[in-house]
Amino acid sequence: MLPWLSSPTPVFPPPDSALDAPNGLLAAGGELTPHWLVSAYRHGIFPWYSNGDPILWWSPSPRMVLKPEAFKQRRSLTKRLRHGGFRVTLNQDFPGIMRACAAPRDAEDGTWITAEMHAAYCRLHRLGIAHSLAVYQDDALVGGLYGVAMGPVFFGESMFSLRPDGSKVALAYLTAAMRTHGGKLIDCQMHTPHLENLGATTIARSTFLDYLETWLPDVGFSAPDDNTATPHVPKAEWLDALADDDNARLVR
Repeated sequence: MLPWLSSPTPVFPPPDSALDAPNGLLAAGGELTPHWLVSAYRHGIFPWYSNGDPILWWSPSPRMVLKPEAFKQRRSLTKRLRHGGFRVTLNQDFPGIMRACAAPRDAEDGTWITAEMHAAYCRLHRLGIAHSLAVYQDDALVGGLYGVAMGPVFFGESMFSLRPDGSKVALAYLTAAMRTHGGKLIDCQMHTPHLENLGATTIARSTFLDYLETWLPDVGFSAPDDNTATPHVPKAEWLDALADDDNARLVR
């Protein structure tokens, strides 16, 4: 039976107790407060569910990850980066980027980026933990992505393209900033052929958890009560390179 989380503060089952089918389903219930979300990511767990469902928590194995140095930047993308007239911004419209990530799915089966998820990650953004990249071409929004940053790890949540290569440009900037300024790993969560083509690979869940234990040992909270707890999360220093007005030099 799937564990139901009902404690006032986040207490998750061990990730290795997650189901094999569906791969990684760990528990249901809980909340989407910063306390719950930060605790989840720190332990290799993330929320993913649809409208009308309870909050579902996942920790799949194998885990798909992308090491910044492994990003496959094809020659055609390099040419577009140099001559496409792209401009990339950091955190200038986080709510809008989340809406753009949700929009392409609306015409099909809806989106897992529910109103509750949108509000929760916007709150994380206001705390300086969730971040977005937006890609512009000729002043038009053409792509972007968002996720959670803790120290050298970026937990990717979603990305979108409105023109060819829009999301790839965002990923090129993200991996370049991490590669040159101390970032170590992008969590892609689940395997997809698209991410594999971009250089992502799968690793054992235990290996992924070992990475988090090594790189994020000091994540914690200022108070045990969820209504007053302030997360203590190591700064992602590599984000400063993306905030620079001249960040185009990253991909030249």
